[in-house]
Amino acid sequence: LRQFIPVPQTLTSLLPSSHSYRGLTLVLTFLSYTSYHLSRKPISIVKSQLHPNCSALGPNPHNDSNSTTWCSWVPFDGNNYNELFGALDNAFLVAYAIGMFISGIFGERLPLRYYLSGGMVLSGLFTALFGLGYFWDIHALWYFIVVQVCNGLVQTTGWPAVVACVGNWFGKGKRGLIMGIWNSHTSVGNILGSLIAGAWVSSAWGLSFVVPGIIIIAVGIICFFFLVEYPEDVDCSPPLHHVMTTSEKDPEAVTSNEGPLSLSGQSSVDHSTSPKEPAEEPEAISFLGALRIPGVVEFSLCLLFAKLVSYTFLYWLPLYIVNVAHFGAKEAGDLSTLFDVGGILGGIFAGLISDYTGGRATTCCVMLVVAAPMLFLYNHVGQNGIGISIAMLIVCGALVNGPYALITTAVSADLGTHESLKGNAKALSTVTAIIDGTGSIGAALGPLLAGLISPTGWNNVFYMLIAADVLACLLLARVVVKEARGWCGPMARQRGYVVT
Repeated sequence: LRQFIPVPQTLTSLLPSSHSYRGLTLVLTFLSYTSYHLSRKPISIVKSQLHPNCSALGPNPHNDSNSTTWCSWVPFDGNNYNELFGALDNAFLVAYAIGMFISGIFGERLPLRYYLSGGMVLSGLFTALFGLGYFWDIHALWYFIVVQVCNGLVQTTGWPAVVACVGNWFGKGKRGLIMGIWNSHTSVGNILGSLIAGAWVSSAWGLSFVVPGIIIIAVGIICFFFLVEYPEDVDCSPPLHHVMTTSEKDPEAVTSNEGPLSLSGQSSVDHSTSPKEPAEEPEAISFLGALRIPGVVEFSLCLLFAKLVSYTFLYWLPLYIVNVAHFGAKEAGDLSTLFDVGGILGGIFAGLISDYTGGRATTCCVMLVVAAPMLFLYNHVGQNGIGISIAMLIVCGALVNGPYALITTAVSADLGTHESLKGNAKALSTVTAIIDGTGSIGAALGPLLAGLISPTGWNNVFYMLIAADVLACLLLARVVVKEARGWCGPMARQRGYVVT
């Protein structure tokens, strides 16, 4: 179908260099997923406003009552408001998890530009509809649940599409560092979403959703006109996804395609002058075929627990700060952005270390092991002072989001272009969707468990998060052992030992 979809011709004259196309791809996909996360964040900021401490505001101005819930938004004014917040989170996250497994299959078979931009427009619409419930004075729980379910389904268009686009343009090289920096869009989106939502949370919380909805729609329209899905569409050479032997590929071609920015459209004259052969396009991989790629199952299950921890913080951290540190809704939202600042640093650090060592799984395990005691410390001493709170939030954000960022970006791209596929890059969206879809199950479980456990005390919530971190680490044990053996082999040969 992609053969019959016209590529934006404006780009051909404006961006003749393959380097420029790669830069444009990074910028557009970065903005795309920034806007996706920007639109997901407001719900965590607005929770504290849907059920605030009304007694601190004085008596009810309407009937002089001292009711403690007169300022709450029905139906979140009851004692079960935490369970209702958990239901809102899970309406989105369960729909997202289910839709993700299907989304990758569509992403491999539909034009990515249409798929991504259409999903962004629909995501903006449903995000805005949640906020319009404030202006339309809607108090029916089913309305907010239905909007969340629809939004969760359409937001699954984002991640497989943007990872596939970046994977189509970039070879392996220093993929961990590049994608670690690029993956900061998740934290940047969370930060911007928190700041935008916080600007209106106390005055008109509906705008906390409407404004992000408008932003994601605008970015989706920009992507529709300017995103280029494949290097071949603009007569550029595809990247080198794994190291090939001289019998597989001409040595000069290997040399010209090395490195993270490995496209060399200038050196591939024959390719640029001859049109693409539709009949030679590889078929998209099946779901079961993607599962058979070595490492997909292990990293998927690891991400389930890693994302459980990350999304629990995404949806519950502002409310935790309000309840434990007794900040206002806006201040708690602003302070929670420091967790995402740490996430940016953690993603870059994880990508850099994994590129240098060649151990994606080992990097994830080390960060997960260190994250467990840091979460314990944050819960017990993190609110003892503003300085300690800031430092602990940044450190915890780096350790929690570092492995999550590495798995969903560089690891997904590595596995989607695995050498066992023999150069077939048509598995990127499917592999990405399987890994992120499995992780999204954890993302749905985390906020749900937090809603159920938080009435028994926040300590129990953190014990649950620590246990999830440990399980995520254990699930990568086999891959870590395999990486360790790979390191020991060359070292043993250098020392003169025989490796069997």
